[in-house]
Amino acid sequence: MPLAGKIVGIDPGHNGRNFADPAYIDAQIWNGRESEDCDTTGTETDGGYTEALFNFQVATFLRADLVHDGASVVMTRASNDGVGPCVTSRAQIINGGHANVAVDIHADGGPPSGRGFAILEPVADGPNDAVITSSEQFGADIRQALLSGTAMPVSTYDGDQGITHRDDLAGLNLATEPKVLIECGNMRNATDAALLTSTAFQGQVARALEAAIIRFLS
Repeated sequence: MPLAGKIVGIDPGHNGRNFADPAYIDAQIWNGRESEDCDTTGTETDGGYTEALFNFQVATFLRADLVHDGASVVMTRASNDGVGPCVTSRAQIINGGHANVAVDIHADGGPPSGRGFAILEPVADGPNDAVITSSEQFGADIRQALLSGTAMPVSTYDGDQGITHRDDLAGLNLATEPKVLIECGNMRNATDAALLTSTAFQGQVARALEAAIIRFLS
C-alpha cells in the first residue's frame, strides 16, 4: 500500500447540472488576484459528451485506485448531477482536508485543429507561495506519466511542451498543498474526443495520475 497514510485531493471540474442555475455559477468570487465566475458549465465534444462527465469519470476511477493503494481521498463533489460548488469552495475543501497533494481534473475546449494535454501550474500569489516548486515537480511527474501511460500527446496549442503557468484560477491561487490542473485533452478535436469519451482511456488517465502521485509522494 504505497499511499498508506497519505491524503490526496481530487477536484473533478464543473458539475453536471451547472447549466441549470446560471445565477449561481455566474456569481463573482475572489480568486486571490481578481474576480471570476463561481464556476462554468465546462465544454463538450461535438457529439455532446460533457467535460463535467469526463472529469467525474476520471476522478471516480482515480479515487478507487488511490483508496486501493491506501490513500485517504478528499473529493470536491460526490456526483455529476448537482450544481457547483464554487471554485473557491473547492480549494477550501481540499485545503481543509489537509491533502498532501491535489489535482484538478479537466478537459479543454480548444481550437478544433489542436490536440493534446496541458498541465496548468500555479504562480506565487501569497497563499500558494510555499507550494510553487513542489507543484512544478508534481506537474513534471504527471507529464511523464501521461506520456508513458496514455496515447494523448502534449498540447500543440497550450503552453510549452504541455506545461503552462496560470495566475487566474482560484484552485491554483488558493492552494496550500502541491497542486496542478490537468487539461486531459481537447474535446473540440475529433481525435482527442474519441479518446476522452472512451472508458478505457479514462481509466488510463486515472492510472497515470495515480502513478504520478505515488512517484511524487515517494
